[in-house]
Amino acid sequence: MKKPKYITDDSKMIAIAPSFGVTFSPYLERYKASIENLNELGYTFDEGNNVHLNVGLMASNTAKKRAEEFQKAYLDDKYDAIFSVGGGETMCEILPYIDFNKIKRSRPKWFIGYSDNTNLTFTLTTICDVESIYGPCLTTYYEKPLRLSEENVFKMLKGEKHFEGYPYYSKETNDKDDPFNRLNLTEKKEVISKNYTKPIEGILLGGCLDCLLTIVGTKFDKVKEFKKRHNEKIIWFLESCDLSLLGIRRGLFQLIESSWLTDCAAIIIGRENKNEYFDSGISKEECYSILDDLNVPILFDCDFGHIPPVLPIRCGAKCKITYKDQNIIMDYYD
Repeated sequence: MKKPKYITDDSKMIAIAPSFGVTFSPYLERYKASIENLNELGYTFDEGNNVHLNVGLMASNTAKKRAEEFQKAYLDDKYDAIFSVGGGETMCEILPYIDFNKIKRSRPKWFIGYSDNTNLTFTLTTICDVESIYGPCLTTYYEKPLRLSEENVFKMLKGEKHFEGYPYYSKETNDKDDPFNRLNLTEKKEVISKNYTKPIEGILLGGCLDCLLTIVGTKFDKVKEFKKRHNEKIIWFLESCDLSLLGIRRGLFQLIESSWLTDCAAIIIGRENKNEYFDSGISKEECYSILDDLNVPILFDCDFGHIPPVLPIRCGAKCKITYKDQNIIMDYYD
């Protein structure tokens, strides 16, 4: 695996919009405040051409122009990190316009984003053997001081290797009347384990299940080749944005039957984005029972996904995961 270099005080970064742009409230206000805050902290950002656009189909621009923005940023060696400004719905459509061979030959750089950005965090790792960061987009870095998820992203970018889950999470997002309101951390976190007996080691791979299912079976599905190239078992990290529990179960069936999950080291599941029963009429236990035959350790309700605060995850990195006191502890290896 190729690991991008850690950022320094001299590092330059760029914001791009491979999915949604920031053109409406509260995301526009949060983005501007985030950039101002990070500038004050000494971080320098340029801005891609699509960041303030909303002319594509549920996207900042056409798929081709979004791909061009990403590729131009990635191939420019003055940047050490590329932040996505947001998630969205149609980012998968940029993949045919990206020259992954050029990306492979270029200097590796951090790409940071989550949700729809799975289409890049996952393919950069599985196609190009480059680590990426599955973590908060650039509209949530406005708090002073940075804390929780956003603080941990920059710790990770600077080389921190030890991360622990947070004791509480927010059941509801920020107050809609105040785009800069701090998270309402009222819910006690409890990671639940199944088949866990000792710390787990492997290469982290995964993202948003909604997006991964659009990649399975396409020409961008290089999981089989990735597993052959790397002599390490996979720790899959999976979460969902919009899927019902039945949708999740069907998606897991697809990953199983596509051999993605075969002989993996473990699976960690992010916090649910909806209530336990969603609209499916089945329980969470019934949903995930489809994984039973894999007979691997599974950790549920981990600190990543769409419910903040979230742990950033280095996709493609070797990691040791420890389950202790109903918490997840992640230690990365270089």
